[in-house]
Amino acid sequence: MDALLDGLTPETSRRQAMRLLADAFAQAGIEDATIDARLLLCAAAGFDHVALIRDPDLPIEEEAAELALAMAKRRLAREPVSRILGQRSFWSFDLLVTPAVLDPRPDTETVVDGALEVLVERQGEALAVLDLGTGSGALLCALLDIFPQAQGLGVDLSKEACAVARENIARCELNQRGQVRQGSWDAGLPGPYDLVVSNPPYIESGALAGLDPEVRLHDPMLALDGGHDGLTAYRAIAALLPTLVAPGGFAILEVGQGQAQAVMDLLIGQGFTEVRAKPDLAGVERAVIGRKATV
Repeated sequence: MDALLDGLTPETSRRQAMRLLADAFAQAGIEDATIDARLLLCAAAGFDHVALIRDPDLPIEEEAAELALAMAKRRLAREPVSRILGQRSFWSFDLLVTPAVLDPRPDTETVVDGALEVLVERQGEALAVLDLGTGSGALLCALLDIFPQAQGLGVDLSKEACAVARENIARCELNQRGQVRQGSWDAGLPGPYDLVVSNPPYIESGALAGLDPEVRLHDPMLALDGGHDGLTAYRAIAALLPTLVAPGGFAILEVGQGQAQAVMDLLIGQGFTEVRAKPDLAGVERAVIGRKATV
């Protein structure tokens, strides 16, 4: 596969470079090989997708060839594109991503969609939002974006993750309404909150070794390991929700495939009503939503 990249020289055209990268990635069994090739080539050469289409026969030149080759070798070693580029698009933002945080996935936007569904009539209110295990701050940034009067707090055990979340809040120009606190989920949080969200670790400990290398080798284990049955974090969060969620407020938790019913049962056991699962775009039950009774 590396041999395919030998043809990547300063004289290689943009079209040829794109083909070389995509073929190498495809032979390595990388999904979305063409998309990854385009993203890395455009980043290495400093042009966008439009320029790639408009001028496909222009040479990529020396500096771009060297950088594209270096990036391609990292991708062939199964480092995710977002890690190579240092950012990930999520909702309407390009967020900083470092080894300290989980790489935000598009599936997590299901939580944001769910929040908009249940709180659409309160979209202009000064809601209080809490993101437990905020990581990169992706959920918090998206929620502050769709609720323009809301105040939000992100909590994470990792000092390094908190630094990334603060940087992303600042990048998104949300630092007047978003704060980050380092600590455990039950560390004297102010409240109550109109909306509590979380994308907690939910992979069963015994399944971690079988994860794709993009996840196993590059996402922090703290954000992945959900205990022996994948539900350890949900039990801890569910026990806190009656105190954290305001009457009439909502909890929305991302879940792994096949976990929705178990997490719904946990919320029901804590007295939440209107409990349901929300599917992602692939039809997988990806978020669990529950409302705290008003009485």
